[in-house]
Amino acid sequence: MIIDSHCHLNYEPMSLSLKQTIDRANRDGVKFMLTISTEDKSFEQILKIISEYKSVYGTYGIHPHEAKNHKNISTSQIIQKLNLNKKIIGIGETGLDFYYNHSEKKDQIKSFEEHINAAKEKKIPLIVHTRSAEKETLDIIKSHKKEGDFKLLIHCFTGSKKFAFDLLDLGAFISASGVITFKKSEELANTFKEIPNDKILVETDAPYLAPVPLRGKSNEPSYIIHTVKFLSALKKITFEELSNITTKNFFNLFGDLN
Repeated sequence: MIIDSHCHLNYEPMSLSLKQTIDRANRDGVKFMLTISTEDKSFEQILKIISEYKSVYGTYGIHPHEAKNHKNISTSQIIQKLNLNKKIIGIGETGLDFYYNHSEKKDQIKSFEEHINAAKEKKIPLIVHTRSAEKETLDIIKSHKKEGDFKLLIHCFTGSKKFAFDLLDLGAFISASGVITFKKSEELANTFKEIPNDKILVETDAPYLAPVPLRGKSNEPSYIIHTVKFLSALKKITFEELSNITTKNFFNLFGDLN
């Protein structure tokens, strides 16, 4: 069994043939998928998807790119959305993206902190996007961890080895995407080689970041098998062992799924 811990099933082209996309994933051993919220206006689509498909769960959150459009987002509003369906099992994706800066830094930081407060209160995992913001991400997480613990998943990790191990020290789980299979990602692969097996999850981030040998195509959850194959070879364990490990880690973080 494999769990795609991060995909966007409400995005095209997957949304145009959703049943077929999910059926392909299920046939390839992807038993569960977590479809991720990035903005408020698309949340209704996520609620509809998780209601129609048993193997799909969801999250609520505002992507840092969208912080400019959600300047008034509050902890209470986030919690209200989380309570709409018991299959909403995570908060995010939230975080900081200072590479593109599509939203002002101050707006990203405020949004991130509201999501963290919701994660503390609801005691469900926070799913973090971080790019070109290692110090700021760590500082904010450290500061809030001092005030109260919360569960933490760093999605699509592409940062430095030091950043990875600083995050592990804060209790984070770290997710590998198709990026790890890219030729230019040797340093990233070496980092994942050293990350403890019990802290790794896998994801597609579909429709983005299709793994080799499908790089350049629109990604989908069934393609996660290529990332699992690469990571299992990197870790010198079997495909089945890596699948079981990452599935167990998902359950340890999010709880058992029905």
